[in-house]
Amino acid sequence: MQEIWNSVIVNYNHFVFFFASSIMLWYLIISLISIREILLYKRKNSFIDFKKLLSSPYTPAISIVAPAFNEGKTIISNVHSLLSLQYPRYEVIIVNDGSSDSTLVKLVREFDLVKVDFAYHEHITTGPIRGIYKSTNLAYSKLIVLDKENRKNKADALNTGINIASNPYYVCCDVDCIIDNQALLKLIKPVIDEEKRVIANGAVIRIANGCDVEQGFLVNVKAPKNFLTSIQEVEYLRSFLLGRMAWSKINGLIIVSGGIGLFDKKVAIAVGGYDTKSFGEDMEMTVRMRKYMNNLRIDYQVKYIPESLCWTEVPPNLNIFIKQRVRWTKGLVQTLLDHRKMWFNSKYGRLGLISFPYWIFYEWLAPLIEFFGLLIYVYLIVCGLINIEYSLLLLAFVFSYAVMITTVSIIWEEYTNQVYKSKKEIFQLLMVVFLEPFFYHPLIILSSIKGNLSLMFSTGHQWGDMGRMEMEAPAQLVLSETVSQKTDSNGLPVENYKLAKNPAQTFKTDPVPNSLT
Repeated sequence: MQEIWNSVIVNYNHFVFFFASSIMLWYLIISLISIREILLYKRKNSFIDFKKLLSSPYTPAISIVAPAFNEGKTIISNVHSLLSLQYPRYEVIIVNDGSSDSTLVKLVREFDLVKVDFAYHEHITTGPIRGIYKSTNLAYSKLIVLDKENRKNKADALNTGINIASNPYYVCCDVDCIIDNQALLKLIKPVIDEEKRVIANGAVIRIANGCDVEQGFLVNVKAPKNFLTSIQEVEYLRSFLLGRMAWSKINGLIIVSGGIGLFDKKVAIAVGGYDTKSFGEDMEMTVRMRKYMNNLRIDYQVKYIPESLCWTEVPPNLNIFIKQRVRWTKGLVQTLLDHRKMWFNSKYGRLGLISFPYWIFYEWLAPLIEFFGLLIYVYLIVCGLINIEYSLLLLAFVFSYAVMITTVSIIWEEYTNQVYKSKKEIFQLLMVVFLEPFFYHPLIILSSIKGNLSLMFSTGHQWGDMGRMEMEAPAQLVLSETVSQKTDSNGLPVENYKLAKNPAQTFKTDPVPNSLT
C-alpha cells in the first residue's frame, strides 16, 4: 500500500512539473504577442491627434457611470476631475449608492444640485431610487447625481446608472479613480476604427498610491513607497501590459476591468445588465455580453488599449489585500461555473476553446494545484524520495523565469510610456521582483484557497472599505462627525457645522489608515 501511495505522490509531482512548464510556455507566448501588438499600436497611433475627435460630429456620445459609496472625503475633487475630461459630448452620472456619510450632502452643496423630475426608464431592474439631482449652474450641466437605496453590491448601482444613461456608450469607472484627460477619446477610437462591432474596450490600470494628487488630478507619477503596494504595481504591469494585449489580439478577452471600461449600452441592456449576485460583476458582464453576441452569430470584438488611462488606489495593508483577492477569486470561480456550458465548446470559438480553458487551468486551478504540489514536495523531501540537488536546480530555473517575465514587463513599460521620472524608482521596482516569489506569491495562493472555501459558504457580499487618500478640501468649514435627523427642502440630512480654526484644514470625517501612502 505504501508503494502505491508513493507512486501516486511521485506521479502527481511529475504532473505539477509538466503543468508548470505549460504555464511558463504560455506566458512566453502571450508576452511575445503582447510586445508585438504594443509596437504596432504605438506605430499606428504615433501620428494621430486625438484632439481632432473633439471637433468631429461623428464622435459618439458617452455616459460616464461612477458608483459612489461613502466617498465623502474625496468625492468633490473626483467629480471635478471627471467633469474636466476632453470629449465633445458626454455626461457624468454619479450613483450615490445609499452612502451613510456626507457624500450626497457635499455633492449637492458643491455643484448647486436640486432634485428634479427625470424620465427614468427601468430597462434593468434595480433597487429603489430616492431622487435624481441636476445642477442649477450651467457649468455643471453634464452632471447627474442619482441617489438610491443601498443594496450592498456595486452591480445594482451600475445598473441604475445604465438605466439613466442617455448615450449609446457608457464608461464604467470607480469614482475614486483618476482618469487620464484623453481617456474617453482613446477608448472610443477603436469603436470608430474597427469594422466589427466593438462591444467593450479596456485599458491599462496603474497604481495611484505614492503619486502626487491634487484636487482629483494626477500631478506627478511616483512609484509606490511601501512593499505591498510596490509588489502590486509590479503585478499590475505584468498583467495589464504583457497579458491582456495578447488576449485582445486573438479576441479572447473575458474581462474588462471595473476600474475603467467602455461598453455598448444596447448590448449591456440586452443581457440584463450586471449580475447583482456576482462577486466579479465586471468579468461576468463581459462574458455574458460575449455569449450573447456569439449566440446571435454577430461579428464583434472586445478591445484593449496598452496605455495607462486609469490610476487607482490598491490595498495598503495585508488585511484589506487578502479580502480583495478573496473576492476576486470568488468572482472568477463563480463566473466560470455559471458559464460552464461554454467550456471547450466550439460553438463559442476561441472563447470556448482557448479563453475558458486558460482561466480554468491557469487562473482557477493553478493555485490549488501548486498548494497541494508544495505539500507533496515537502513529503517527498521528508521521505527521501526526491533528489535535492535536482530539485533546487529546478526551483532556481522557475524563479529565474518568473523574474525574467516580470522584469521584461517593467522595462517594456518604461520603454513605451516612460511614466517614471527617476531611475531610482525603476530600480526599486526591479528589486521588488526578486522578493515577489517568496513573500507575495504565497499570499496569492492563500487568498485563492480562502476564496474557494468562502464561495462554498458565502451568503452575500457588499461594498468593501479600502480606505482613501486624503484630498484637499477648499472649503473653510469642516463637517462635524454628527449628523442631525433634520432634513432640508431636498430631503437631505442637515449637518452641524463648526468653523475651522485653520482655513486650510481638510475634512476629517473619514479615518485614513496610517499605512496608506
